[in-house]
Amino acid sequence: MQDAPTMPDAILIYITCANPSEADTIGRALVEERLVACVNILPGMRSIYRWQGKVETAEETVLIAKTAATRFADVEARVKRLHSYTVPCIVELPVIAGSADYLAWIAAQSAPG
Repeated sequence: MQDAPTMPDAILIYITCANPSEADTIGRALVEERLVACVNILPGMRSIYRWQGKVETAEETVLIAKTAATRFADVEARVKRLHSYTVPCIVELPVIAGSADYLAWIAAQSAPG
């Protein structure tokens, strides 16, 4: 019996932004710098959270980045430099399975160099 082919290690990075403009700036930088293969920008998300002892509500924009697992630290550092929040939400989500062709595309597009 043959072993199943290995798939590239891909992740999704969930990032919340203050507004669509900030998400666009961050997303474009991440793609242009080849830190990620693709971003999806989802405006109109409403957040309820605790910050500095108070419950707050805010309209935010979600940015979902697709990249190789090895790129998380670089993406996190770049997002922190571009982001307006003191403590931005930058969360890595593993991709358990997916289209082999698509995962290979993510790996190729987010490869350094």
